[in-house]
Amino acid sequence: MELNGLSIDQAPPISAPVRFYLTAPLFAILAGFFIFFSEADLLMTRYSIDSIIITHSLTVGFLGFIMLGSLTQMLPVLAGVVIPKVNIVSKFAHIFLVFGLILMMLGLSLENTTANLFAMGLLGSGFAMMISVIVMAVIKVKNFNPTVKAMSVSLFFASFTVLMGIFLLYTYVNDDISQYRNMIANVHSVWGIFGFASILIIGVTFQVLPMFYVAPKFKQFCKRKVVWLISVGLFIWLITSLVYEPLTIIGKAWIATFFWAFSTTVWLKLSRRKRPISDVTVWYWRSASVLLTLGAFLWIFDEYFRHEYIVMVSILLGGFILSIMMGMLYKIIPFLVWFHLNAKGYMTIPTMNEMINKTLGRIQFILFIASLVGFVVTFYIPILLKISAVSFIVSMMILQYNVIAPMLIYKKIIKTKPDFDMSAFK
Repeated sequence: MELNGLSIDQAPPISAPVRFYLTAPLFAILAGFFIFFSEADLLMTRYSIDSIIITHSLTVGFLGFIMLGSLTQMLPVLAGVVIPKVNIVSKFAHIFLVFGLILMMLGLSLENTTANLFAMGLLGSGFAMMISVIVMAVIKVKNFNPTVKAMSVSLFFASFTVLMGIFLLYTYVNDDISQYRNMIANVHSVWGIFGFASILIIGVTFQVLPMFYVAPKFKQFCKRKVVWLISVGLFIWLITSLVYEPLTIIGKAWIATFFWAFSTTVWLKLSRRKRPISDVTVWYWRSASVLLTLGAFLWIFDEYFRHEYIVMVSILLGGFILSIMMGMLYKIIPFLVWFHLNAKGYMTIPTMNEMINKTLGRIQFILFIASLVGFVVTFYIPILLKISAVSFIVSMMILQYNVIAPMLIYKKIIKTKPDFDMSAFK
């Protein structure tokens, strides 16, 4: 594992990112139950209430929580800056986001205006708190490396994605503005997937692949230009979608091309790593590369099918982001446990590889991929929906166990006496 260039002394308390990491799989499990009790025909359109609830349980509850936890952990370590009041802010933001998302799902499913209004306030406050303190830290950054630049760009798209999300939730409170819902929802989803989530993933990948997999470093062109080129593509898509929708294919092709180049690069980097030991996290990165390529190009050609396959596009692109997130969880959480225990003077601790049950990890991966395939095939064989939902639920339950296990090790060891007294080094 390569740790050069990291400001490990600036790392936040372990509780700051971990509270997001431990909660995320619970919302994925909840999404699985929503899928199970829904009907295939209702999920064939992204504008149905069932689709919206499931989508946001995964995007906000699972993906959003992991991304916020990663920003909280990685920005101080990579840039050497301290996020103001990180433990307090992350604690309250986490509470606001958890209850805000639950109220949103209840409000939409029950058509309850009061619940939706409270959800708007809680979700808006939670995201505003996290984004604000992270932006305050970014402003102080002196080492503006490619990963930090990508994080900054992703925060820009995150801010607008959140604002559009609040507006969209308000359309279910005030029917007078509901005519703008689909147009804003389109921008909200594209900027959320490609702008916030995917650009953040690209930036983190620049650091994670060489660090955890001892893979070759990315070339300077990739690190300096790809994020900006994708951002240009997102603005081209936005302008064309507002001015003349048939021309959106230009922006789509632009974005898809650079994501295809990125996914191909990731595949090649993994093939050329110095220690080619295969584990489940490598499987996740490789499957993510395939899913990103398929999803991005299907997104282009969906234009010719009058958006008939847009939900399938969402499944593939969602599968890409989910795969990356799960692969990183299996690396980041054991690393945090090892790092924080080591920093407190504990030497006789399990290795990172020993903290995760590898057999369960493989089973979880197989069930997850099987569920994705099942969701796609459900387009043609609706009866597979419930089977695929069960596979997804069990997969996420195993993930929940595997992310809790390292933290149980941490809690057990922290109660014992350290091997070395580290107080003299503070």
